[in-house]
Amino acid sequence: QVQLAESGGDSVQSGGSLKLSCVVSGLPFGDYCLGWFRQVPGVERELGAIAGISDIGTTSYAESVKGRFTISKDYAKNTLFLQMNSLKPQDTAMYYCAAAASNGLGCDFIEPHMDYWGQGVLVTISS
Repeated sequence: QVQLAESGGDSVQSGGSLKLSCVVSGLPFGDYCLGWFRQVPGVERELGAIAGISDIGTTSYAESVKGRFTISKDYAKNTLFLQMNSLKPQDTAMYYCAAAASNGLGCDFIEPHMDYWGQGVLVTISS
């Protein structure tokens, strides 16, 4: 059974930092594209990942978080991370980790193409 379990959501002030974790089980961790998506309350989930890391470790970021967020993964712990710095009120959202099989075709980190999802964690940034 595939499971993605996020943790680390919290409420912090603007300018602060948080680190989200996503423990992945039930799939070959090293063969999957892994991404972080977010959904602002009352709005549809963003189509593209805010951060993604390919099976070979290539990272990509949305412009809105580039330079502030860092995605990484720990193969030994089957865990995906998202380090978030310089947080802004507009970063307030539910954050979801997601996985998609690479199949050697690369990763596009687009919401409909992701195969598995975590339950999400809430990040709230106050001004």
